Amino acid sequence: MRTRLAPVTETTKTGHQAVDTAVPSAGTSDSKRLLVVDGHSMAFRAFFALPAENFSTSTGQHTNAVFGFTSMLINLIRDEQPSHLVVAFDLDTPTFRSQEYTEYKAGRNKTPEEFFGQIDLIVRVLEAMRIPTISLDGFEADDIIATLAEQGVADGYDVMAVTGDRDAFQLVNDQVTVLYPRKGVTDLPRMDAVAIEEKYLVPPSLYSDLAALVGETADNLSGVPGVGPKTAAKWIKQYGGLEGILNNVDSIKGKVGDALRAHVDDVRRNRRLNRLRHDLELPIGLDHLTATHPDREAVEELFDALQFNVLRKRLFDLYGEEEAAANVEEPLVPQYSVLSTADELAAWIDETKLLNTAVAGVLQPVADSGDDVVGLALLSAETAAFLDLEQLDPDAERVLGQWLADMDAPKIVHDFKVIYKALAQRGLELAGIVDDTVLSGYLVQPDRRSYDLADLCQYHLRISLEGQSADDGAQQQLDFDEGATAGRDAIVRAAAIHRLSEYLSAQLVARGGADLLSGLELPLARVLADMERTGISVSVDQLDTLLDDFSVTIANAQSDAFSIIGKEINLGSPKQLQTVLFDELELPKTKKIKTGYSTDADALNDLIVKSGHPFLHHLLAYRDASKLRQTVEGLKKSVGTDRRIHTTYLQTVAATGRLSSMNPNLQNIPIRSEAGRQIREVFMVGEGFETLLTADYSQIEMRIMAHLSGDEGLIQAFKEGEDLHRFVGARIFNVEPADVTPAMRSKVKAMSYGLVYGLSSFGLSKQLGVPVDEARTLMSDYFERFGAVRDYLRGVVDQARVDGYTSTIDGRRRYLPDLSSDNRQLREMAERAALNAPIQGSAADIIKKAMLGVDRALAAEGLESRMLLQVHDELLLEVAPGEQDAVERLVTEQMGSAASLSVPLDVQVGAGSSWHEAGH
Repeated sequence: MRTRLAPVTETTKTGHQAVDTAVPSAGTSDSKRLLVVDGHSMAFRAFFALPAENFSTSTGQHTNAVFGFTSMLINLIRDEQPSHLVVAFDLDTPTFRSQEYTEYKAGRNKTPEEFFGQIDLIVRVLEAMRIPTISLDGFEADDIIATLAEQGVADGYDVMAVTGDRDAFQLVNDQVTVLYPRKGVTDLPRMDAVAIEEKYLVPPSLYSDLAALVGETADNLSGVPGVGPKTAAKWIKQYGGLEGILNNVDSIKGKVGDALRAHVDDVRRNRRLNRLRHDLELPIGLDHLTATHPDREAVEELFDALQFNVLRKRLFDLYGEEEAAANVEEPLVPQYSVLSTADELAAWIDETKLLNTAVAGVLQPVADSGDDVVGLALLSAETAAFLDLEQLDPDAERVLGQWLADMDAPKIVHDFKVIYKALAQRGLELAGIVDDTVLSGYLVQPDRRSYDLADLCQYHLRISLEGQSADDGAQQQLDFDEGATAGRDAIVRAAAIHRLSEYLSAQLVARGGADLLSGLELPLARVLADMERTGISVSVDQLDTLLDDFSVTIANAQSDAFSIIGKEINLGSPKQLQTVLFDELELPKTKKIKTGYSTDADALNDLIVKSGHPFLHHLLAYRDASKLRQTVEGLKKSVGTDRRIHTTYLQTVAATGRLSSMNPNLQNIPIRSEAGRQIREVFMVGEGFETLLTADYSQIEMRIMAHLSGDEGLIQAFKEGEDLHRFVGARIFNVEPADVTPAMRSKVKAMSYGLVYGLSSFGLSKQLGVPVDEARTLMSDYFERFGAVRDYLRGVVDQARVDGYTSTIDGRRRYLPDLSSDNRQLREMAERAALNAPIQGSAADIIKKAMLGVDRALAAEGLESRMLLQVHDELLLEVAPGEQDAVERLVTEQMGSAASLSVPLDVQVGAGSSWHEAGH
């Protein structure tokens, strides 16, 4: 038996716990309305309605069933407005039906691998939504539904059963309706008594008689051969039901009569098995099923992990903000002043100078130049002020500029880079930042999907920013019209930032992340902002040439593909490709998906290995060229009026601490391929500068692995300057280093890096294209030669399971609650994350510290050269005339000293007029 309840505060006489507070349902109905959902049935419907390949988290967990089920549930609560709500689940244990008839439900298709783990996730969603669940050993969900329906009818409830099992039709009466999915989980027509009789020609009370005669394929219950619903319904009407039919079995003539007489035992068995039980002893009663509001904190945390941003908004929109409003005991914002003169501003600054002041900007887009700040809200303790920058006199703007640039005037912002760049548009410098609530929120919860101010306030403080305003009396007293709304909104944001900062600062100290914020992420944000403002010069002519070249390649690949199949098709259409590949060319079937057979890149590459068909080569050439042309088109659209591309760096996307690039993404340009070389050729040294310089770390993740594991063999290889993969290969394959073949080295390299990502022997076999046994032997031999690596990898997961988190060399934590999950898939994904987080995270910290060191050294030596890009473990700089030697020296020094490891950090430097030419 399994029962899950919403949070509770009091215990009933029966020993079961009662729901904390009975909150009205999402609707406004006062009627007693019970909604009962068949969990497994609707989860399967959701799974097959949504393609599994389109719904998965960044850790690889498929979520299509969870998404579809949750979406359906939100719609049901919105549309049906239940006062009571519960979800019933089947268990994996035998039921009384399978014990009587061992073939019951036998022959069903094997559960898809992508479905595993999703029921447990659905249960976690229900827990977060405070919706009870019930399961009983020996019985099915439909029996639980039948029992609840009978109890509900007896107690005056309207009952709605949501299930894809037609056996539930027998429950329908004036108070019980079945919502039966017609397509997926979005189309749930109401099957009342009229609808059932129209479709099956018998009233609901006799539906199980009809099903006993006809059978039910889904349950592996065979009916009478040749007897369909119409014949069964005719007999039921003629003889008054199943017992009447069987009592008069000899009166039924013809072949169907003979068939019936031959299958009387089957019919009686069917009737026993399809009749739902109404008399179960349930662990909780109807009074424990009262609909209530979700647990917002639990929903936030779980939906972050599932990456259900849209569903989160729909759920919270459904329930409104009553719960959040109840937690706010005082107005969010105090009275505030509008300052416009130098004296007013100077007096305000003097009063608050030593206090943390939250700064919120009112931004206005500027064509091709980002955002400009037109207003500022300042809040320090309980003192607030608003500055309309368009109305400030020159003296006041001068006072403001001095305060903004004052390193000793502590300030708090939300999303530093945005406001820093916007102020720079006005010639104002922002310094003295002691907290950015985006970054502190990220360090506290690196796996969150959103660090929007409203989301963070709702999650951490239970404060809703919607509908908040400053004190009404202050607004009336100030009596200004233009910009009033913007001013009030900015003051609200400043107050929220101030309060959020106080909370997050305490959390950071508790989690050991305060130094990472002040010493790494905050100063790095300023460096990144300057890099974004600078951008990198490109040749638009070369971009146009590349577009033409890729278009020709695409056209040629299309023509060659069409000549093989003798017709033109849309090579981007999976449906048309399926027809050509599997019907016309009769190639081996790939992985089965909802729409047929997979035509994704992995499937086609496997197909090439198996068949070698020339059509596939042309198809992949078409796809590759199309993707590259799309990349170049994106680059061209991103070129600014200064003929430079200005990417945006994201510090809060990767939980490991890695930086990300967007608009455009400059980190996804191929490095090794000819096409990547051509694309990197368009990035050029800008006017007034002499050359581009690249500097990157060699095998930094392997060096971190050597340091963290303490493996003497790996440390020796790095200290002696060996080719690591040749060194490792020699020991694994028991040959001299000179005898390590390229194939051996390639296998070792794939495995070495795979270990960092928790690669399994199966994953390695797929990556290398070798049998699993060979991959397993390769890994075993590796660990035999490098035992400290094996011990480290085991130990890091074990320690993370104890601590609840992993930690980088510099103390960056990643919390992994699923390490103790009962769900095997979730637990294994968390284990893989525990393996790679310390190594990837340490690499991220090292390159960030290197960037800070390079930035400081450039300034300290008075050089005009500047950093332009950070891509993975590489820095790209634009070197001013005459500064190349100095820049090479300081970059090598700063990158090489960014961490103290047991092995040296090897920095490789190159220079040239283009990004490609500067590569090495």
